[in-house]
Amino acid sequence: MEVEATAQRRAQQQPCKNGSVEQLPSGAAKPLRHNPLLVINFLLMVVGSAFGPLLLRAYFLHGGTRKWLSSLLQTAGWPLLLAPLSASFLSRRRSNKNGCSATPLFLMSPRLLVATVAVGLMTGLDDLLYAYGLAYLPVSTSSILISTQLAFTAGFALLLVRQRFTAFSVNAVVLLSVGAAMLGMNAGGDRPAGVTRAQYYAGFGMTLGAAALYGLMLPVMELSQARHAARTGATVTYTLVMEMQIVIGFTATAFSAIGMFVNNDFHAIPREAREFGLGQIGYYLLLAGSAIVYQFFFLGTIGAIFYGSALLAGVIMTVLIPVTEVLAVLFFHEPFNGTKGVALALSLWGFVSYLYGEVRAKAQQSDKPLNTEHLDP
Repeated sequence: MEVEATAQRRAQQQPCKNGSVEQLPSGAAKPLRHNPLLVINFLLMVVGSAFGPLLLRAYFLHGGTRKWLSSLLQTAGWPLLLAPLSASFLSRRRSNKNGCSATPLFLMSPRLLVATVAVGLMTGLDDLLYAYGLAYLPVSTSSILISTQLAFTAGFALLLVRQRFTAFSVNAVVLLSVGAAMLGMNAGGDRPAGVTRAQYYAGFGMTLGAAALYGLMLPVMELSQARHAARTGATVTYTLVMEMQIVIGFTATAFSAIGMFVNNDFHAIPREAREFGLGQIGYYLLLAGSAIVYQFFFLGTIGAIFYGSALLAGVIMTVLIPVTEVLAVLFFHEPFNGTKGVALALSLWGFVSYLYGEVRAKAQQSDKPLNTEHLDP
């Protein structure tokens, strides 16, 4: 991406105010295969993608009814990042012994802060749409619908960050779209007990809306990081990524908390806990577990964008669909009919098509000779 290339050239060295030079972290420029933090973020996404939907669905299955509460749970775990962020600040302050200015408490620029708050509001709305979908749909159906975010991510990445399209990525988008259309034509066949047809279709539409909105959010986060690097000349570090996630989590949580206040959810929580199918202790453990697991997911996602791209994050989420499908069948005994099987197969086919295209493109790029025409002797 053009703006990223500019940022990388400017971020090799950053002069201090007294004229000395401070070496900035260059982790973002390292090859992915040499970056263990990418593996850690992948594992965080695995835990979040596989168990987050199951915990939220369990909340509704055992008597939970509060959509705003389940929306809040998806980002309420943001305070967990304060500990590693504080450790990072102390480490930076100890290592700042070369005469530079005082170690900044926050690395975010005002513009990046505004952009991140906007992403946080989008996240809050996306969480609400997703919560409504899980309230009325089986986890297996919801997961396949959410997989269409890869198609939305690809489209928005083309518009926002000039992501290059290949025949393989176009094929992936078409396959995912066909899979979602098949589920739409078969909508209602797996409607859970107690869910009306109108509620089922509302959940179907809201889940697709959540996929589309999340497909927009990923390229927006990638673009925000790249523009910050281009403006400031500083490398985007993982500490900055954690700061962004804290702002996103806080903003989305505040958005959901306002909705809970208006909907009188805070007063209803004690009563709902007493009537919950797993008991009061199980109720609060389920809420806490959901907040922690979803924080893993969001941190892993923004880390995958940092070390790779928005499309990489979307691809990882798509490939984890079978894990969620199997767990939903095992724990909730959800029906898994032939239409779902074909839709899942199309989703995986789309993922393989996209991944093959990316590997092939990188191989062709590495085979090109280095252009040294404009390099200094």
